Amino acid sequence: RRVLIIEDNVDAADSLRDVLRCGEHEVEVAYNGRDGLAKARVFRPDTVLCDFGLPEMDGYAVARAIRADETLKHVRLVAVSGYTLPQDLERAAKAGFEHHLSKPPSLDKLADLLRPNP
Repeated sequence: RRVLIIEDNVDAADSLRDVLRCGEHEVEVAYNGRDGLAKARVFRPDTVLCDFGLPEMDGYAVARAIRADETLKHVRLVAVSGYTLPQDLERAAKAGFEHHLSKPPSLDKLADLLRPNP
């Protein structure tokens, strides 16, 4: 699978990238929302793993922009965040996220989401 990680914590993003690459996924990383959206338009990922609290453009805005882009509508959007209150989950769903994983994400749950047609 082609996976884009959008996460401003460099260590967390790079560690997750390395784990996913061991699973033979093709992975790109962006450390802020604007770069993440730009990278999504070029990389064309199958799945985007995105934090909510990002500099320059938060994860909710990234999700809305991806959902509004005809070429990216197919992307599976997965929130990976420490924001886990019911209102956070509702806001994420309204922005276009299909799934939510709490930080740090379970590698088993992540693997399930990266399988085709989970």
